[in-house]
Amino acid sequence: MSRKRYIRINESDNVAVALEDLEKGEIITFISNTFVLTTNVPKGHKFTLEAVKKGGQVIKYGYPIGYLKHDVLAGTWINEKDINTNLSGINEYSYQPFPISLDIPDKHLTFNGYRRKNNKVGIRNQLFIVPTVGCVNGIVKKLEHIFKTEELDNYRNIEAVIALTHSYGCSQLGPDYENTRKILRDITLHPNAGGVLVVGLGCENNQPKEFKKFLGEYDDERIKFMICQDTEDEVQEGMKLLKIIAEIINHDQREPISLSELKVGLKCGGSDGFSGITANPLLGKFSDWLISQGGTTVLTEVPEMFGAETILMNRCKNEKIFQQTVSLINDFKDYFLSHGEPIGENPSPGNKAGGISTLEEKSLGCVQKCGKSKISGVLQYGETLQKKGLYLLSSPGNDLVSSTALAASGCQIVLFTTGRGTPFGTFVPTVKISTNNILADNKHSWIDFNAGVLLEDISEEKVLSSFINKIIQIASGLPTSNEVSGYIDMAIFKNGIIL
Repeated sequence: MSRKRYIRINESDNVAVALEDLEKGEIITFISNTFVLTTNVPKGHKFTLEAVKKGGQVIKYGYPIGYLKHDVLAGTWINEKDINTNLSGINEYSYQPFPISLDIPDKHLTFNGYRRKNNKVGIRNQLFIVPTVGCVNGIVKKLEHIFKTEELDNYRNIEAVIALTHSYGCSQLGPDYENTRKILRDITLHPNAGGVLVVGLGCENNQPKEFKKFLGEYDDERIKFMICQDTEDEVQEGMKLLKIIAEIINHDQREPISLSELKVGLKCGGSDGFSGITANPLLGKFSDWLISQGGTTVLTEVPEMFGAETILMNRCKNEKIFQQTVSLINDFKDYFLSHGEPIGENPSPGNKAGGISTLEEKSLGCVQKCGKSKISGVLQYGETLQKKGLYLLSSPGNDLVSSTALAASGCQIVLFTTGRGTPFGTFVPTVKISTNNILADNKHSWIDFNAGVLLEDISEEKVLSSFINKIIQIASGLPTSNEVSGYIDMAIFKNGIIL
């Protein structure tokens, strides 16, 4: 069987995507038309299937991704130099829901996780060290290092000790300050942490005593506080508290738990022309499958919904959720405009090199990560999941910020598709899914699953089944590549002034 060399994603498209490098002069047969490539076409990039006039819309995924700056012939490679975005300002929307029926059976599967005292479920039993302010980053990193090198081997059931450093907690006002407190609260209460040591300085805005109140109800045997300015030897005292916490959480054991308790974040970064063909659709099928098992998925990166937002809006369960989604989109557009920035300026240099030309093109590929299920609700930045289903979360597209926001919302795991590759992981297991074989072959230490095999003669059902098994294994304790490498970071969204 001959290998496909290009693909037309939707029958309405007037472009195709090269699955491998194509050379000028090659003959392309498209339905009843035959034409010759007028240019070389790099792998992952688009070429026209028909002549298109200046101002004509480029159609991919069945939707416009921008308009042409000049006339082109059939068989022409087009990229960001040839296409202008259609995005401009704030839009008005109308609710036009359509029926959705997925008919995916619940297989009543389980994973081995940790049931916490408050009935929340974790997939890791880790010890977090959380600074209330960036001034004590050095101390928490030192505590992490000492505990990891001198004590961790004494506690067989503690899977890691992680110091989650950040730059904030002081000299902040208004929403920025609240964002910091919310994210730190969500991390402290996250069920992947069997226990937490919260470390403060003592003079910061984010006062430890007030932060303790902000947490609400918590397990004071597993969450301890230390104020460094009130402690004669903060390292000695910190190690003492860590050992107290460790003695308790070392007794925690995994037990079979229904997959309906799994909460998964959906993320992409370093996208390429294959993201919307392989890895993102795979996540979409997984998302639909998990929701059918009673589980939860969360989609974020709001700027990467621009141009594809109506697809999401018309999948909202009711008009109230539709209006919340409209606000989610337009509030973020207003954020861009209020800073004098264009709405459509998003694809990074790596995205463009990989074949993505406009924000609409990126967005139409990105939203495929959430499949076809109905949208159950919208979360604001720092809010946590209270019910199950598919949710949208307010956060920018920045990889560190959005991954942290997904984890903070209550997701125990983040699924991260990438075509260019990235080593980054947030404070929950961050599963890297490659869009292409070359990345998977070249970056074994970064990639956990290769969706690039979907470009070969392998069925979607077989790849999805393999992916489901992989996620169940990871939820049951199999380390991700970022965990093995120790690449664990977090970042908080900042929009205001610093004093």
